[in-house]
Amino acid sequence: MKWDWSAVSGFMPHLWDGLLVTVQILALGSLISFALGLVWALLMRAPSRWVTWPVGVVTEFVRNTPLLVQLFFLFYVLPEWGLTFSALTTGVFAIGLHYSTYTMQVYRAGIEAVPVGQWEAATALNLPLRRTWTAVILPQAVRRVVPALGNYVISMLKDTPMVMAITVLEMLGQARLYSQEHFQFTEPLTVIGVAFIVISYLASLALRALERRLAH
Repeated sequence: MKWDWSAVSGFMPHLWDGLLVTVQILALGSLISFALGLVWALLMRAPSRWVTWPVGVVTEFVRNTPLLVQLFFLFYVLPEWGLTFSALTTGVFAIGLHYSTYTMQVYRAGIEAVPVGQWEAATALNLPLRRTWTAVILPQAVRRVVPALGNYVISMLKDTPMVMAITVLEMLGQARLYSQEHFQFTEPLTVIGVAFIVISYLASLALRALERRLAH
């Protein structure tokens, strides 16, 4: 096997195109998963079973079915019902929805870890329920769960190649296309592997910095 640097230089423009798509999927998917996961967690604390039961069924179904199946369903089945979205939009939403069922459990653990005395203090001060959540409970809960949420961001990064199945050309999709066109597989796939390692490492550093900032 001979390493061809010209294949690396030829692939680099395609890498940047794929990297842009990967970052878009990761950033938007993370925002959806964090926001929707918090919504699920709060709804699961509702006093009515008419709320908690449907939410529990939906989140369990999403968490226990493969992400690839969900991608195919959203991209190929929903158009038959009149709901059509671009491949990139579908991929972002699918990843965000899928991981929201995991971040929900992270939020739940964080909320339950807030000392009971904090709830009692908020009640003693006669704080409205909304104020109790936004000013007392959630700031403490989120601070506790940042490391776990960061781990799911890295997991989402490693799952972004899944969207290649619905024609989105992220980094791996670009590498596969370039390899098939030029019959050179080693260099593009190696570059992609290194790129994923670098991005994961940078994400880990950012997570640690955020943890240190929240700790002060």
